Amino acid sequence: MGQSASTHGLSHRPHGQTQTNPLRRRPSNLRPEMAPLMPTVEESVELDYISELPDECLSCIFQLLSSGDRTTCSLVCRRWLRVEGESRRRLALNARAELLPQIPSLFSRFDAVAKLALRCDRRSVSLDDDALILISLRCRNLTRLKLRGCRQVTDVGMAGFAKNCKGLKKFSCGSCIFGVKGMNALLDHCSALEELSVKRLRGINDGVEPIGPGVAASSLKSICLKELYNGQCFGPLIVGAKNLKALKLLRCLGDWDRLLEMVANRNNSLVEIHLERLQVSDVGLMAISNCSNIEILHLVRTPECTNCGVVSVAERCKLLRKLHIDGWRTNRIGNEGLIAIAKHCSNLQELVLIGVNPTSISLEALATNCQKLERLALCGSETIGDAEILCIASKCVALKKLCIKGCPVTDQGIEAFAWGCPNLVKIKVKKCQEVTSDLVDWLRARRGSVVFSLDVCEVEADGLDATASDGGAQDDGLEFPAIVSQGTTAPAPAAAAAAAADAPSTSNGRRSLFKSRFGLFGGRGLVACTFRRCGLQFSL
Repeated sequence: MGQSASTHGLSHRPHGQTQTNPLRRRPSNLRPEMAPLMPTVEESVELDYISELPDECLSCIFQLLSSGDRTTCSLVCRRWLRVEGESRRRLALNARAELLPQIPSLFSRFDAVAKLALRCDRRSVSLDDDALILISLRCRNLTRLKLRGCRQVTDVGMAGFAKNCKGLKKFSCGSCIFGVKGMNALLDHCSALEELSVKRLRGINDGVEPIGPGVAASSLKSICLKELYNGQCFGPLIVGAKNLKALKLLRCLGDWDRLLEMVANRNNSLVEIHLERLQVSDVGLMAISNCSNIEILHLVRTPECTNCGVVSVAERCKLLRKLHIDGWRTNRIGNEGLIAIAKHCSNLQELVLIGVNPTSISLEALATNCQKLERLALCGSETIGDAEILCIASKCVALKKLCIKGCPVTDQGIEAFAWGCPNLVKIKVKKCQEVTSDLVDWLRARRGSVVFSLDVCEVEADGLDATASDGGAQDDGLEFPAIVSQGTTAPAPAAAAAAAADAPSTSNGRRSLFKSRFGLFGGRGLVACTFRRCGLQFSL
């Protein structure tokens, strides 16, 4: 009765022969001269390759991680905690008054921060001048600053900050109370400032002194003013910014025709202009037409603008690539203006028409002359029916993305895309009651490479609005959903002071006050991004 040579994985070996540790074995096919250089498996297991990684490489790895993952990695060991802090370039803090005593320790660890966001909830007391000045002393290399709801910061704090952070390139503030002196201090000291975004600045009152131009006027490339009662006081800055490329005036009170005339007479470098819910007429559009380099133009709910102004822009701004018009169903902009666009703007790539009533005449002209048209949105147009859709399907050969919303089209018109628009990538049909899901299924079977999306919900009263930029200056790519930059939060030791870097600020109470004062031009809620709702993102 013998036993097997191996029982439960125990090998049988002759008496006196030692067992070789399999972890110490080297590959059998290894050349003899290479054996001393090749570590054994056991040595490889024990060796910590991460510890041999230079700090610079570890920092590059951290840069590829999300904020949460970076925070987790910082808890691994002291070295990772140090390297993660030294490599952190973005930081967002909950800017409450309790932050002040934590500032020295925070910025001792995060000593390389270049982009800082300070946000305070409207129910809390924000940090004050002393805290902002202390931050500026700790972050002299700061290039970007966002202030949201910092209502305790005054002109004194802004002046102190500007003197210490002269390399600032981007500044954005919202729901703050500092005034003209603080803004002028920023413009007088920050000679490298390129982007300025101001929203609901409460410290600017009637009869105040003008803002700008300052030393920043020579470097400014983008100015965005939103929901200001006295936005015209920025006139000297806008006119004096010789290298200004983008100007966005959104939901600001007052007559802007005169200022636009002054800008056009002294600034011909403008490439992008957004006018939203603004008191501007054809006089202002004719002034804009003097800026022959305009490539992007948004006219959103400017009821005094008519075909006459659009024709003037079309005739002189022949480089136009992107045009958004929300006519607000006033019928003041229609075929005449669109035919002029088709005739003179052959480089047009993106066209958004909301509350405008074009017909086959203007659409055929656009399709025939604008051979580069790739993105088209038709929303809330009473005249867009099957005939117009058939025209688009047969003529717009370069079209890649199409959105049709709240228009009286039927299955007969939409089925034309089974053959038309050979370069079509995505089509969104929303709130068109006569388009059925059976047709969409049929289209998907016919053209599997095209994404078809259908939503037949009821048309809302104010659900057909144009795009509105709620951020600062955006890149020329111009993605319709508002660009949210990736921010970071402070790790565990400062978790109580940190918040998400780019979460939208909560300001419902202030917004209600703004609506009640602004009346017709108030309320960002009514100006929702059409393509965000349609699920389309356009970027060049």
